Amino acid sequence: MGFINDAKAQVAGDHARKAYANGDYILVYKFIEANTNSKATAPMTGMADQIQAVEQAGWVLQHMAAAEGKALTGERVALVCMFRRRNQ
Repeated sequence: MGFINDAKAQVAGDHARKAYANGDYILVYKFIEANTNSKATAPMTGMADQIQAVEQAGWVLQHMAAAEGKALTGERVALVCMFRRRNQ
């Protein structure tokens, strides 16, 4: 994992821990990753690391929607994920 992916995972985990501590039971989070070749099948390790950071904070991924698009700097993939608090 690179510096940028590490930072993104840390931020996602921080937001997830804060929402959990606030007593929220649903967390909706948008993840964005650069996609240099949208036609290739490949792991999305940056996304996986961020989702794992949220799940480690006590959440479980329930639903996900994906979209691809172009921004000024190139192609991007966005995942909008809905998490629920893990049953305790």
